[in-house]
Amino acid sequence: MESPRSPPPPKPFTALEHSTDAKFHLLLACTGSVATIKLPLIASTLSERYGNTLSIHVILTSSAAKFLQNPFNIEGVHRVWTDDDEWSFPHNKSGTWERGDPVLHIELRRWADMMVIAPLSANSMAKVVGGLCDNLLLSVARAWDTTVQPGSAGKKIIVAPAMNTAMWNHPVTAQHIATLEKWEWMEVLRPVEKTLACGDIGAGAMREWQDIVALVEENSGLSLSS
Repeated sequence: MESPRSPPPPKPFTALEHSTDAKFHLLLACTGSVATIKLPLIASTLSERYGNTLSIHVILTSSAAKFLQNPFNIEGVHRVWTDDDEWSFPHNKSGTWERGDPVLHIELRRWADMMVIAPLSANSMAKVVGGLCDNLLLSVARAWDTTVQPGSAGKKIIVAPAMNTAMWNHPVTAQHIATLEKWEWMEVLRPVEKTLACGDIGAGAMREWQDIVALVEENSGLSLSS
């Protein structure tokens, strides 16, 4: 009796394979904040409205994943990426990176028509402003094509900060926000005032998830599914 064959190792992800799928490529990313629990609402709403013309991939930091009950099974999401994926090479016999292999954060940047980081924590915001890239999400943001052609808005990153009121009111936060708002490829959805998860009342809560959906719709030119 012939022994069963193991399945072939997965092919590495490349943007080129998806370049002709005629879909808008949306990269939703979350950093470590309780507001991550709004991710399924954003993804499922957009998928329901634009499922035939939209492909959603998600990047979760290790902290963000802790706020979701089923981080790898989100309705409307085609694929979820984590830091481990950046360093996983099962398609190679050696299991290590080989010259010529795709680099995941570069492929995701090429693939994405838009990136949304919601929530963007104080820590990750500081890293984005400082150009640090010590995880997959930050590496994609650091590798973003920031060249804006005349008459074109280029590919956009939308960020929705979320943090405690004291952190939002800290003077360094004002500096970081001012920097992000100067970048032509970046759009900042400033937080709102409400009762926070910690019980404090004040500014710092992530904008309502419906506002994020509306901004994606406004900037993507998506067509409603039939």
